[in-house]
Amino acid sequence: MSIPFLPELQLPIIQAPMAGVQGSALAIAVSNAGGLGSLPCAMLGAEALQQELDTIRRQTDRPVNLNFFSHQMPVPDPARARAWQGLFGRYYRELDVEPAAGGPLRRPFDQATADIVCAWRPQVVSFHFGLPDTGLLEQVRSCGAKILSSATTVEEALWLEAQGVDAIIAQGVEAGGHRGMFLSDDITTQIGTMALLPQVLDAVRVPVIAAGGIADARGVKAALDMGAAAVQLGTAYLLCPEASTSALHRAALQSPLARHTVLTNIFSGRPARGMVNRMVRDLGPMNPLAPAFPLATAASAPLRTRAESQGSHDFTPLWSGQNASACKPIPAAELTRELVSLL
Repeated sequence: MSIPFLPELQLPIIQAPMAGVQGSALAIAVSNAGGLGSLPCAMLGAEALQQELDTIRRQTDRPVNLNFFSHQMPVPDPARARAWQGLFGRYYRELDVEPAAGGPLRRPFDQATADIVCAWRPQVVSFHFGLPDTGLLEQVRSCGAKILSSATTVEEALWLEAQGVDAIIAQGVEAGGHRGMFLSDDITTQIGTMALLPQVLDAVRVPVIAAGGIADARGVKAALDMGAAAVQLGTAYLLCPEASTSALHRAALQSPLARHTVLTNIFSGRPARGMVNRMVRDLGPMNPLAPAFPLATAASAPLRTRAESQGSHDFTPLWSGQNASACKPIPAAELTRELVSLL
């Protein structure tokens, strides 16, 4: 079937970019199977990004989506940082670790990155948390890339359409990982995929991609029957051998823990959906003391490292959508084909 914004795609399946649990291997596998693989780039420095792009170029000639964050880096608030770190004092003592001054940061799309991207000339570039500055966006567009971005409300979809995106990802509240919300911080505005999708379809003229809570061929068919141009799935791919999901995370996805997920801001400072573990129970799910994204991460980073070395996920963000039922340890190509088996 033909995908309106990318006719080269053989299948209407987009693998959601998932920073921290995948690299180029998963994107390559999905793209070679006929879907659109995605590379999460927000946590990659220039050298690492170039290495991943070189790997992709060697292993596939199919379209691959490069995904970036479009947030504004906040001005650090020392008082808030101290108050936040203070909540973790008992855990530092328990695990005998020292507080960290910083941690891996998710960087917003910038000029240096735009130059690397345009030199590579991808067919698709997607953004989360809105869009970058107009100049950067036009630079990417002028390189021939189709532009996608996530909307979590009708208002965000209309805003994205006005900026000239080629397709909109309607991200329902069921989706795992970070919410793409950018016009409001109010999580009560977040609604389910099957409520959001038809409203966005009615409101905009550009193609709409359904995302959130879709995990198998039944969900894919339902979304396409409603009018979606394609379907984006992330959680379903987390157990694939091409994903870099940790052993602790993989075990949690295959346990009853995966049945209870919440939106929480305690790991990064922005609402994101993950499983409930000790840190979520004790400090969340939504904590008003959490520093702005992505500065909240530093406080728990050394605890995560120590706990994971002891076989515990107490301080690990166990990102997952609300439907992990079809998350299976099978090759990504096989899963991609299964997802379109009812079409």
